[in-house]
Amino acid sequence: MSVAESTRASLPFGSEFSPSQTSLAQTLDLIAAHEGNQTALQAAILAAYFPNHGGPGSHAAKNRNTLAMNSRLGLKAYGIIDDAARFTDLGRKLFGLRADEKVLYETLARHILLNLHGMALVQCIRDMIAAGEDVDLNTLRPALAERGVDYPSGGKHPSMMRLWLEKAGVFVGSRWQIDDIRLQEVLGTDPAMYREMSKFTTEQRAFLRALANTGITDPQPANEIVKLASATYGVRFPEKSLPNVVLKALEAAGYITATKTTAGRGAKPFMVAPTAKMTADLIEPLFDQMKDRTDPKLIELLRKPLSEIRDEIKSTDIHIKGLALEALAFKLMRLMDMDYMATRLRASATGGAEVDLVFQSARLVYSRWQVQCKNTARVSLDDVAKEVGLTAFIKSNVIIIVTTGTIGGEARRYANKIMRDSNLAVIMLDGADLDRISANTSQIVDVFNREARMAMELKKLDLDQ
Repeated sequence: MSVAESTRASLPFGSEFSPSQTSLAQTLDLIAAHEGNQTALQAAILAAYFPNHGGPGSHAAKNRNTLAMNSRLGLKAYGIIDDAARFTDLGRKLFGLRADEKVLYETLARHILLNLHGMALVQCIRDMIAAGEDVDLNTLRPALAERGVDYPSGGKHPSMMRLWLEKAGVFVGSRWQIDDIRLQEVLGTDPAMYREMSKFTTEQRAFLRALANTGITDPQPANEIVKLASATYGVRFPEKSLPNVVLKALEAAGYITATKTTAGRGAKPFMVAPTAKMTADLIEPLFDQMKDRTDPKLIELLRKPLSEIRDEIKSTDIHIKGLALEALAFKLMRLMDMDYMATRLRASATGGAEVDLVFQSARLVYSRWQVQCKNTARVSLDDVAKEVGLTAFIKSNVIIIVTTGTIGGEARRYANKIMRDSNLAVIMLDGADLDRISANTSQIVDVFNREARMAMELKKLDLDQ
């Protein structure tokens, strides 16, 4: 379940992409046959599912093209293909499962529940039924909007989602009847956790997610977690009533322990630590989603504190060093709650010297971040220029270069020029920054703010001209 953020969520567009109109296994075969060719894929979808829709005539032919296009767009909205009609990681996984219908639909349903606000839909329906309200497209739209999830007026988004979840047995019988046992089987965890967390306030959820993002199980100052949560989610916390407004509820629910420090003079912050329940409910689902997409050794590294990952970077084993660099990038971007998209260069392809990943965020506006981690003594101008050259291909807004060494003067000057002359932002973290963040994870806020202020100064507009 995602934390309530400063941007509203949306149900995915699914018009003409539904099990009542298409076969998922057959559609996956069509994608494989025409991967990378939007026009050919759309034509294949039309021929397979809408060849005679509307009868003869140019108007009917136009409608058939629209139906096929909508089906392709639905595949993209559900995360099965990308803009270029190529399989995503999820799509390729589904393609490999297409012979086992039960597992195929379970895998898609879990993706919908965890990543496409499917659990928000399920919980909203539960609430409405408990309140004795009728559930249909007209009543769902305002009910979901009250919970921060939107879809366009007249849209069939919930119905399409329900149909796919029904294929996995999550919905049964009457239109909106939920099978709780099947839901738990598909999720792999107790749905009660989602219901419990849905009752938390925005501040409580933001605090909990920020604490989870640190990946640290030892007690930490609550005010440092507040700092990280405020920067990541744009949530304001009460300075004096934090224990009563946030900490007590999370401790009562069993997600954290909160201990008042009394040593020394003056007001001391509470020390907070995650419980085993929080680790299981918030961290393990993340790892479960990644286990089929990344090296298992990377998962092991991600369970470690940042300081231990830095030690792994010093390994003489090229493979371990490369994975540690990848884990470092994951850790840093997870602190800022970015969504992982892809690994561009595997560590094995770079001799363990560097690794590149792509992340994205939809808070306030969509942005794409490309991250390069380098285990070298110095970042050069050429290193920055290579990343700048790749932004047109990756369509990035932000370049992050992380090094265990130092940033060269020419590299910094070149990055400044790029920021001054374009809409790109270049964020550079050196070994000293990593030491600060390793010692105190909330320091990433100060480091990013420092880089943001530099970019703002470089991009100042002279509005008097």
